[in-house]
Amino acid sequence: MGLQGKSEGAVKFLLVTAALFVVLAGIKTAATLLVPFLLSAFIAIICNPLVVMAARYKIPKPIAVVFVIGIFVSIALSLAGLVGNSLNELSQLIPVYRAQLQEEFIWLTQQLDDYNIIISSELLIEYFDPAAAMGLAANMLSGLGGVMANLFLIIITVIFMLFEASSIPHKLHLALDDPQARLKQIDQFLASVNNYLAIKTLVSIATGVVVSIMLWAFGLDFFLLWGVLAFLLNYIPNIGSIIAAVPAMSLAVLQLGPAAAGFIGLGYLTINTVMGNVVEPRYLGRGLGLSTLVVFLSLIFWGWLLGTVGMLLSVPLTMIIKIALENSAEGRWFAVLLSSEDAEQ
Repeated sequence: MGLQGKSEGAVKFLLVTAALFVVLAGIKTAATLLVPFLLSAFIAIICNPLVVMAARYKIPKPIAVVFVIGIFVSIALSLAGLVGNSLNELSQLIPVYRAQLQEEFIWLTQQLDDYNIIISSELLIEYFDPAAAMGLAANMLSGLGGVMANLFLIIITVIFMLFEASSIPHKLHLALDDPQARLKQIDQFLASVNNYLAIKTLVSIATGVVVSIMLWAFGLDFFLLWGVLAFLLNYIPNIGSIIAAVPAMSLAVLQLGPAAAGFIGLGYLTINTVMGNVVEPRYLGRGLGLSTLVVFLSLIFWGWLLGTVGMLLSVPLTMIIKIALENSAEGRWFAVLLSSEDAEQ
């Protein structure tokens, strides 16, 4: 009996693993269709609290939905125009920055020659090229802009999702054969996802605004572009703040000098420490934390699976899975593995 039980367990494990690989292969193949849908769901979850708030003031849902969508479209088009113009200017200036960097490296190698330290300036440029960091950020934002090319499809999907949002919990109860709404886990799951994404978005907006103001005060070029990047990457805790700071600090080294770049780096550190360790825990609580390793691995995994949007939504997607597992008796053990040490204390 023992051998038979082990054999059945091994077969079950192999079947589950094979099914998981088939599902992942299907998701990757259908990424062009899934990415706009996921982005639409993400936007709808963020916008839904505004629609619910309007309903409390007896505002008809169609009017509320149109008003919320109008605000979203205005913001999206403004940001798209800002990012597009900034990326065009940045792409034109990158050769200038690279030439300036080469001159500084030539001066540095000449100074090192006086101490019999022979280093090639071309080698330094190859391994320490701030323009490459700025180009990476530009490519990431351009990839997101490619997805936003389906803006009309995304808007239509968001509108339908907002109209259907109030009926989703009831439909889930019926689909799971629970017409009396006894499965409180469903309601807790939906409420947790809404709460997490809404608060995370507000904190990310605040982070982007503060970063833009700080860089404007230093006189750094494209300060609004780096603020938008900080807003987007703030959805990736710990790692995202580092990635967002690299291109801005790289530009600061060339434009303002190493000292100013150091102060800017200190400013980034302060902003993200306050937002990540003071503001977010106060409103989100400590129980929603992911371990740093899980954040890094989710960034790689979702980026591989869904591209640039997958990287930006990696932590929200992982958080949704974690919240779902926490509300399931069978999957709670895996949710514990995803959590940080502080979240489990």
